[in-house]
Amino acid sequence: MAHAQLHHVEIYVSDLKQTKAFWHWLLVEQLGYSVYSSWPDGVSYAFGATYIVFVQTEADHLEAGYHRKRTGLNHLAFHAESRAFVDQLTEKLKAKGVPILYEDRHPYAGGKNYYAVFFEDPDRIKVEVVASGE
Repeated sequence: MAHAQLHHVEIYVSDLKQTKAFWHWLLVEQLGYSVYSSWPDGVSYAFGATYIVFVQTEADHLEAGYHRKRTGLNHLAFHAESRAFVDQLTEKLKAKGVPILYEDRHPYAGGKNYYAVFFEDPDRIKVEVVASGE
């Protein structure tokens, strides 16, 4: 096992039901993750030795909300197998009504040699799927 490999990321969310619907579609149906664990207040998805956990925020901590430009998590980025996958995912996101960030520069919002789609989850956590190695 690689010592530098990410073990897991845990994210508190405002509406677990809405989060599960969004992230299950993206992680399991599009990116090949599997459900690792599920309990009344959370769910985790695994790919290899790495997993992502989503937990319902307790009511007394919901008021402040989340914003990716505050201190803390800015975004999650995932590898895509190809530019064609990024294009297909982009169309699926649009069909689901998920707005594409930086659409005026899509798919090169990361630079002229960086092919990716950027979007947000229900809590407005930014997500990036980038074609690697092309």
